[in-house]
This record gives sequence, structure tokens and C-alpha cells, in this order.
Amino acid sequence: MIQELVVISGKGGTGKTSVAASFAVLAERPVIADSDVDAADLHLVLAPRTTARHEFRGGHQAVIRQADCVGCGECLAHCRFGAVRMAGEGGEARFFIDLLSCEGCGVCVRRCPASAIDFPERVCGEWMVSETRCGPMVHARLGVAAENSGKLVSIVRREARRIAEEDGHPLVIVDGPPGIGCPVIASVTGASSVLVVTEPTVSGEHDMERVLALARHFAIPAAVCVNKWDINGEMTERIENKARRAGVRVAGRIRYDRAVTLAQMQERAVVETDADAARDIRDIWERLNERRYR
Repeated sequence: MIQELVVISGKGGTGKTSVAASFAVLAERPVIADSDVDAADLHLVLAPRTTARHEFRGGHQAVIRQADCVGCGECLAHCRFGAVRMAGEGGEARFFIDLLSCEGCGVCVRRCPASAIDFPERVCGEWMVSETRCGPMVHARLGVAAENSGKLVSIVRREARRIAEEDGHPLVIVDGPPGIGCPVIASVTGASSVLVVTEPTVSGEHDMERVLALARHFAIPAAVCVNKWDINGEMTERIENKARRAGVRVAGRIRYDRAVTLAQMQERAVVETDADAARDIRDIWERLNERRYR
């Protein structure tokens, strides 16, 4: 049975990508997925060699056919997103759609008396299949001002599981997005387990509670680790106690280590260096495996 471990965080910047990259190095024959499609950065550490690219289409956008437009202005009058723009005046008026502002609602298409507005499916980005030194990787890039990131996350996870099933990989490691929104829900739904990476701050504590509530809602086993724990030992204890009271396992702590930044600059995972933090991540990995293979 294929296991799927999703590394998530309640807020950005907690170090989940560094942890996920290290897990990819430590795991045996994993498939790696970067589902943080709004701000993907796992590729900066794992240096993937892309073998296949695919367009991602989600939603629609309006396009005015200038040859058929009668210049009545109905589209401008009814657009509530300010996406319809006008150039010129009077009989010389020309209307066009600002694609970055268009929300794809289709009101202008319905209101146009000349049926001069097309409504094609929108290209929102791309998803890729790549090879890394750790194994196959599925990742994606969402376009500027594009939406439907939850749908793109689902595609990335689906493809990663397909590769795992076809090629006999036992584990899928997912670098998830931060927060509790649609991309996170799409990342964790149906996963075997999640690891929540947090930090010893007030915001880290608060956001950990929110993301643990999300995991609990979907009945997904969760564990917590505190990154840079030694910058505030008292808060670390408070966070760990709160996690235990919620029935969540504490997987370990990762110390603050400047060598982590150096590893990123060298395009290496932390565990590929002799950093002190590398030992902490290895310990966390071993604890997670103990539970996974019971």
C-alpha cells in the first residue's frame, strides 16, 4: 500500500520545504510532489530535470472579437470586476478585456447583444514531471494572477500517486502549501499522514492550532515538529504541550542552524550536509518511520 506523507505548516516560512527536501533524500525510492503551486520552491533544492510538461487549464476568460464588437458598452456596464476597458470615445470607442482582472464570471458574454465575446478555457499555468537525485518529482507553476490552485494541487498529487503505483514506489512525499485554504485542503485530503512544521512564536502557535484542526476534520493522523526551537524554549514547550493535549504526537525539534541557509544556497538538502540541524531532521524521520511501519 502506498503511503503519502504531506509536510505542511500553518504559516509560510517555517521551514517545511527544507524538511520535505531532507525527507526526500532520506526516504527509499520516494515519489516527490511539490503542491505549493502558488510559490513552489522545492525545485531550488532538488534541481529537477524536467522530462514532461503539460498545460494547466482552469476556469475561463472573456475575449472580445473586435471585428464583431458594435461598441455598445453593455460589457463595460455590467462587469463588476473592472476587467472591461474602453479606449477612444463616442463612435470610436473600442472595448477590450484586461485579462489580469477578468474573473471568468461570464456576465459580459451573456449581456453582449452582438455575441462578440468568446469565453475560452484559460491557461493558468503548467505542471511538470521531472527526475531528481532522490526520485521522480511532480511539480507545477501557477501563472501570474491565476486561480484554481486547488485543482492544480489535485493534479500534482494524482500524477505523483500514478507514478508511485506504476513504478512500485512505496512512499509519496508532498511539500504542501502553508495555511488552511483550498490548496491545503487539496493537499491533505486522503493523505496517510501529515507533519506540521511550526516555529516557537505566537503566530506559529496560533497557526499550528488551525492546521491541526483541519487535519482533525479530515481524520488524518498528524504529528508536529518545532523548527528553530532554541530561539524560544518556553514557547516550544507550550506548543508541544498544546499538541499533546490535542492528541497529536510531537515528532521532535529542529535547532536554529545557519548551515541550513548555506545548504539552500548550495542547492542541497540539509541532511546532505554536516549541519547540526541535519541530525535533528534524521531523528524526526526515524520517529515518523517507527509509527508508519508498525
